[in-house]
Amino acid sequence: MRREIPLLITGIVGIVFVLQYFIPHFPFNRMNAWFSDWFSIVAAFAIWLGALNLMKISFQKVFRRKSDWGYAVVIIMSFLLMAVVGFAEGKGFRDQGTAFDWLFQFVYTPLSATMFAILAFFVASASYRAFRARNFEATLLLLAAFLVMLGRVPTGDVLTGFMPEGMRLSAVASWIMNFPQTAGQRAIMIGIALGLVSTSLRIILGIERSHLGGGD
Repeated sequence: MRREIPLLITGIVGIVFVLQYFIPHFPFNRMNAWFSDWFSIVAAFAIWLGALNLMKISFQKVFRRKSDWGYAVVIIMSFLLMAVVGFAEGKGFRDQGTAFDWLFQFVYTPLSATMFAILAFFVASASYRAFRARNFEATLLLLAAFLVMLGRVPTGDVLTGFMPEGMRLSAVASWIMNFPQTAGQRAIMIGIALGLVSTSLRIILGIERSHLGGGD
């Protein structure tokens, strides 16, 4: 029963969510609203469960002096600081001008910007490895990237200023982004959508049971 009941709940909820798009009337519309509320409640508990699990892992790292345990100390102190400040300020802790808002704007936001700035270097490194002209596809990717990057800056139009307006690098870059790039992106999105549909059906029908943990 530990596996059958979750499978039954998953199947019922999934079927109701699908049917309410085609039959938006009672009882499916009402059941959809109920399940959405339950989902919000479960998600709220899941957030707390994830936070507590993060604290548990971080405390274990500190007590056992595992590698990089200093980062775990920073995580614990940051979590406790934000939680204490938020609870101390009460209901309006997210209002502008509060201490929680100050920490979010002047500590969390700059740290997030720093993290994404560091990620830019990893993206550049990955792009360098991907753009090596080892075969026809990689050469085509390298050429398209070169044209787009050069066409997005004024230098591109300066170099091709003698050419007709529709053949300058800025126009070429726009054409690449509007047609080949859009076509490839839509093909990827269609593939992702088909994968989501197939995976969802496997979960609703109880064929895929990895979300329950353990073996089948």
